[in-house]
Amino acid sequence: MSRAFARFNPNLTQKAHVHGRKKGENDLKNKLLVICTVLMLALGGLLPASSVDASSLKDMENKKKQIQQKRSGVNANIHSKETEINRLQAEQERLDAEIKRIDVAIGETNQKIREKSEQIEATKAEIEKLNEEIKVLQDRIAKRNELLKERARSFQLTGGSVSYLEVLLGAKSFSDFVDRVSAVSTIMDADQEILRQHQEDKQALEEKQKQVEEKLASLVNMKKELEEMKVQLSQQRAQKDKVMAQLAQKEKEAEADKLSLQEEADILKSQQAAIEQAIKLEKNRQAELAAARKRAEEEAKRRQNSSGGSSGGHSVSYPSISPGNFTTPTTGRISSTFGARWGKFHYGIDIANRGSNVAVLSAADGVVMKSYYSSSYGEAIFITHSIDGQLFTTVYAHLESRHVSTGSTVAKGQLIGYMGNTGRSYGQHLHFELHKGPWSASKSGAVNPMAYVPF
Repeated sequence: MSRAFARFNPNLTQKAHVHGRKKGENDLKNKLLVICTVLMLALGGLLPASSVDASSLKDMENKKKQIQQKRSGVNANIHSKETEINRLQAEQERLDAEIKRIDVAIGETNQKIREKSEQIEATKAEIEKLNEEIKVLQDRIAKRNELLKERARSFQLTGGSVSYLEVLLGAKSFSDFVDRVSAVSTIMDADQEILRQHQEDKQALEEKQKQVEEKLASLVNMKKELEEMKVQLSQQRAQKDKVMAQLAQKEKEAEADKLSLQEEADILKSQQAAIEQAIKLEKNRQAELAAARKRAEEEAKRRQNSSGGSSGGHSVSYPSISPGNFTTPTTGRISSTFGARWGKFHYGIDIANRGSNVAVLSAADGVVMKSYYSSSYGEAIFITHSIDGQLFTTVYAHLESRHVSTGSTVAKGQLIGYMGNTGRSYGQHLHFELHKGPWSASKSGAVNPMAYVPF
């Protein structure tokens, strides 16, 4: 996936989050238990106490069909999860595009805010310049006011318009009269021009002040609107981020479900293959068991022959082979028994041993149902046994290493691995379970190993 486990639904509740965490820790284990249960049932006829008859083969064929049906259902669930994941990813891609649009809009808005800020600064500078011009106009107006006042005082002293008449009547000749008329007209026109310029300057001053103030107010208002738009876009971005995070959580949980289903499908596939192999090899199983028993006997002889000469840290610690149907699987002290423990139920016993090379043996004749690494059990082996017509299952967990593979036939006392501290384990020990019948998810068939195995 392009976003590793990353996403979920905007309407997720706290319950869904808790459910997701539990699934991450428990679903894989629980589903494995369920699948192993079916596999135990399928292999129940693998080790009959007597020769094989037609009914046992028919039973295995029926179980094979059941597994095929279960595989079909699991594959359908995987497809459903893939569809859900694809939908979540498409939704996230849509949100990515929306977030990109918002990011672009925020960038453009910020650019407009910067431009408006620059225009506001330019307008303020223009206002400063205009203030200088206004000051010049004010000085000019003040000077004209003084000139007009001086003229007014002159009119008062001379009688105003009468003085112009005296000037005209005082002409000594016609040409002198014409000159005087021209002079008076020029003075009067000059007065009128002063008044006109005075009025125009005052009007220009008022208009410039009004224009600049309106421009500045408009720019400030535009900047405010842009800043409000930026806040809204930022809120939208935050909401989109929140939804994206929720989708990421949901995709993460869907991915976990898919992985769990895929492991279930893989186990069902191997389970079906095991049953097919069982059907094919059933008639030869007793011969394989005989060979396994022979190997176990040879191993026991080698141990006995080498026990006297082995010493030092490389010696292997083997338990004695007990008579009867079951034998002790390893050596050490029982550090935890079957029953209630730490507020939960412990469905097996723990056998601890700090020594190196502590051998773990198959507790009885059987077939290895599963040999693999589990996140909880660590290196683990599951063995199916058929004893006097009764199906049993043994589990060997937290091994250091495994020496048998899935589908192998093993004999009682055969070396299958070494004690270790793998998976969810605290200190070197063997976690040993015994189930009467198949291994169910509820472990309803779990029995106290100490009631069957001589420890």
